[in-house]
Amino acid sequence: MNTLPAGYRTAVVPPERLEEFRTVDQLAFAVSPDPEVERLLPFPVPLDRLMAVEAPDGRYAAVHGSYGLVMPVPGGQVACAGLTWVSVRPDERRRGLLRTMITTHLERSLERGEPVSALFAAEAPIYGRFGYGSAADQVRLTVPRGAELRPVAGSERLTVRLERVDPGRHAELVEDLYVRAGAGRPGWTPRATPVLRAYTVGDPPSRRAGFEPLLLATVLDGQDVRALALFARKASWGEDGADAVVRVREASALDAASTHRLWSFLLDLDLTATVETPPLAVDDPLLHLLVDLRPTRRRLTDNVWVRLLDVPTALGARRYAGPADVVLEVTDTLLPANAGRWRLVVDAAGDAEVTRTDADAHVRLDVRELGALYLGGRSATALGTAGFVLGEGRDLARLTTTFASPLAPVCPWMF
Repeated sequence: MNTLPAGYRTAVVPPERLEEFRTVDQLAFAVSPDPEVERLLPFPVPLDRLMAVEAPDGRYAAVHGSYGLVMPVPGGQVACAGLTWVSVRPDERRRGLLRTMITTHLERSLERGEPVSALFAAEAPIYGRFGYGSAADQVRLTVPRGAELRPVAGSERLTVRLERVDPGRHAELVEDLYVRAGAGRPGWTPRATPVLRAYTVGDPPSRRAGFEPLLLATVLDGQDVRALALFARKASWGEDGADAVVRVREASALDAASTHRLWSFLLDLDLTATVETPPLAVDDPLLHLLVDLRPTRRRLTDNVWVRLLDVPTALGARRYAGPADVVLEVTDTLLPANAGRWRLVVDAAGDAEVTRTDADAHVRLDVRELGALYLGGRSATALGTAGFVLGEGRDLARLTTTFASPLAPVCPWMF
């Protein structure tokens, strides 16, 4: 669907125009060029996944890129196109450029065999109209120093080691533990390339905003790393003494004891007053460990947004919570091949077969709502009460149960 004005065209971005690609993004997001970051951290998006819209005079009017990711879903995983760097120059807005870019992204992703796309929305109102559904939430906590945790057996025998981050030594350690810690949680997407893993531990001085160089705390059982956190402190002194902030970039743990030991350490650092957590799942263990949540400041926001590009393939890639036989009537204005009625038959093991059907629909919904349900963190019944998923109450309840995940979905890093 080409909605471009006359003279505009889509184009692959060659390496020699990468700087112009960056400039469009900087203009769109009001970001200053940072040569130090560009020197220390390679450009993160694969060049063959960059696209632009060229204006009639040849300059770039809009750009976007994507990552080739593998996203965990309930009981499985799926190839996922992570949409990113979506930018339209301020003087090129309201010309249909964004719609063309999204359509191009969807089509190219399908050609690569990626049945799902996902993104983090800089502005929440934008992407729903292109079929992306808000599929997960995240919570950030600001916790007072010394906040009490409930005891967990085995925590006391674990030790903690603190050191400054060395990207060359620590990038793979951080990624390995991150992947293992998130096993079984939908949305917990691995960083697919060495460049993305380098960004995880990257610490350009110009981005520290007054914080110290990045630190790594590891929780050890003998020599075995069971948990770790990337964090930094920002020194501050008030009338009552030290008032430093601890900002945790990432925290991963393999079990309850190591989770307890890690947060016991982070919540009781000398000369500090508050600890800011990274994005957490809404059922993260820390929320259960804290004896009293009331003194914490909590901010709940949307996390990853999901868009199904190939409905039968995407639905067949995950498992479900129990046997089911339901007909879904899906609408999709951008990808008509998804529209129509699909019969979802789930066996006792949770495996699904998805086929076209002419049978009467039990549930009617847009691909946006199907994306919201996909990771198992939304309720079809709740969406039904809002008027966005249509069907009898018993059918919506059955669909809610069928799609549910035992763990709340989240992707802790923003791509």
